[in-house]
Amino acid sequence: MDSNEQIWNYEFERDKPIGPGQLLLSEPFMFDENFKRTVVLVCSHDDENGTVGLIINKPINIRLNDVIDDFPEFKGKIYLGGPVGTDSIQFLHTLGSVMEGSIKLTDNLYWGGNFEQLKTMITEGHVKVEDVRFFLGYSGWSPGQLTQEMQDNSWIVAQANTNYIFKGDINTLWRDVMNDMGGLYRTMASYPENPMLN
Repeated sequence: MDSNEQIWNYEFERDKPIGPGQLLLSEPFMFDENFKRTVVLVCSHDDENGTVGLIINKPINIRLNDVIDDFPEFKGKIYLGGPVGTDSIQFLHTLGSVMEGSIKLTDNLYWGGNFEQLKTMITEGHVKVEDVRFFLGYSGWSPGQLTQEMQDNSWIVAQANTNYIFKGDINTLWRDVMNDMGGLYRTMASYPENPMLN
């Protein structure tokens, strides 16, 4: 059995539970352009409403002030959170519960909150560039859809941490997380995007 067959026959994630604060890494040979070699942070997940996540490794060359007219001057980058609702802004931060309405995903990592409060905090100099990440749109799965994709071995599950999101090298993040997981995942990290080149 060659290494390609080993990966396709290895049921690495089918029964692993999904929840907020976890990462979904696309399997090495995913051809969907929206999700090829992406790392998605799960923000919410339940049987009734489905799943919402943010792609954290797709920066786009747009300034916040190009998207939001009244946003204070801020040098934070914008990422493409996913193909759904690209007319909306999502944000992740390390500001904690001081940000009203934010949802804790894991240690020192929060999703959303009061956007007007965030703008005020930026204006007053209480927010550093490394404290917050902004996203256009999000990734969404209807109830049962992600479960089916997990059955198809489309996603690999890892635990999120703030370093991946705020300090990681975006260009190598997919590979870096896989390497950190070790074992077979480290082998998978070295595979080319096109399996015919392996």
